Amino acid sequence: MSERQSSLTAIERPRCPRCQARMPLVATEPGLDGFDHRTFNCAKCGESRTIEVAADPMTSNSAGWLAGELKPPT
Repeated sequence: MSERQSSLTAIERPRCPRCQARMPLVATEPGLDGFDHRTFNCAKCGESRTIEVAADPMTSNSAGWLAGELKPPT
């Protein structure tokens, strides 16, 4: 399973969709457009999940709203 997320926090350990245990990070690979592929593997049941996250949120498209029309109140 692969999905795309934009996380501005430290590496979050997702829950296993099968047994709900926390899954540790086992691999990180560079992806396209400023994203990394992070692979998590459940130690309890062996389920594997790959998530695509922003490598550097300030330079990736995931933080595009920062350059948008959002302005502080005047």
